[in-house]
Amino acid sequence: MSWKKTDMLMDTIRHYSGFPATGVSLRQMVQFGERPSTGTLFRASQFLSEELPIRLAHRVQELGDLPDGLNEMPSIKKVQDWYAQSFEEITTLPRPQLSKDVRDRLMKPAKQSGRSSKILAEATKNPSVANGQYTSSPWQNGNGNGNGNGNQEKKGSARRYFATVEDTEDWPPELHDYNQRFASTLNHIKRRHDSVVTTVAQGILEYKRKRQRMQIDNNIQSFLDRFYMSRIGIRMLIGQHIALTDQSHHKDPSYVGIICTKTNVRDLAQEAIENARFVCEDHYGLFDAPKVQLVCPPNLNFMYVPGHLSHMLFETLKNSLRAVVETHGQDKEDFPVTKVVVAEGKEDITIKISDEGGGIPRSAIPLVWTYMYTTVDTTPSLDPDFDKSDFKAPMAGFGYGLPISRLYARYFGGDLKLISMEGYGTDVYLHLNRLSSSSEPLQ
Repeated sequence: MSWKKTDMLMDTIRHYSGFPATGVSLRQMVQFGERPSTGTLFRASQFLSEELPIRLAHRVQELGDLPDGLNEMPSIKKVQDWYAQSFEEITTLPRPQLSKDVRDRLMKPAKQSGRSSKILAEATKNPSVANGQYTSSPWQNGNGNGNGNGNQEKKGSARRYFATVEDTEDWPPELHDYNQRFASTLNHIKRRHDSVVTTVAQGILEYKRKRQRMQIDNNIQSFLDRFYMSRIGIRMLIGQHIALTDQSHHKDPSYVGIICTKTNVRDLAQEAIENARFVCEDHYGLFDAPKVQLVCPPNLNFMYVPGHLSHMLFETLKNSLRAVVETHGQDKEDFPVTKVVVAEGKEDITIKISDEGGGIPRSAIPLVWTYMYTTVDTTPSLDPDFDKSDFKAPMAGFGYGLPISRLYARYFGGDLKLISMEGYGTDVYLHLNRLSSSSEPLQ
């Protein structure tokens, strides 16, 4: 039986969308997740059962308010329904009945070596993002004044990202049971949203065909930035929570959920190079893709989400290899070598990818950051099921690689920049913030 949204549900969503999102930093996620016990996970579930509906509600509202008939496109409505359905599943999940004694214990912070533990380190402002640039809340888009935002701040401040809980005594079985149900609900939601990026892309295509537009305007561009940035955040919180819940915690001590405290840059870069070369050979029918030289300290480790870094490296390398092959022609014997150089600073780890793929004219550089920078007739029709994960993108892609990689970089306080020499090649600089205390860019 297919799911239908009710007026009552939409009213509840409208109510929730009036609250601001609470940003979390990488470091807070790690500090919290080091000892994921039943009580602590329950507190996390409580935080997420309030935080995720707020973020989902912002998206439902914004999808419904898209201008110029974009909100009427079938694929956009489909995505809006997924978000509304996920909202409903989280908000209607039955909570356990707990005695006052258990509730009190849950609110008591854990002691570490006899002292009360500090609340998690404060998140700092994200350095790569202007105030309000990716604000989660649809009512204050971009202009940052957010109509009486002062009182909203107070509403949000009561909800903190998890504090760890004193975990000496046994917890009632209902707690463990709820944790498991909550995690499996999140798992279900995460799978439902797997193909959101491609389905929204399909919706933009439907709109371009209907409107006979080649380019999308700035409003839609910044909507997509906010929408995809918010999706990265939602998936991060969900993925982290699922991983902490089902962790037979001792599998790999360097992982806290999906965050690796010792992410090895060289290994990930090497793997991304192999994957990008493989896809390139496959796409162009080459015996041997252009070579890539990696210059990187072998034991450079830092705290990051390996999946994000792999994605950014793979996408940027794919662009470089495509440019090299198309500039020099598929039947060239020796392609020029693409160089990947990794440098370690106190604040940032920077990865530079330099290709000799002919470069981009300066006038076209802004277009590199626009979504769907392809002409209507050459854009592949995106079957929303063709690509359940957003990672195995085809070589030609549909113009999403760079803009989405830049969102991944900015999400944890880094950035992605591009400098080109027309007639020669392009340098892409991927800055990764190694201090990891900056908050998700949602304010």
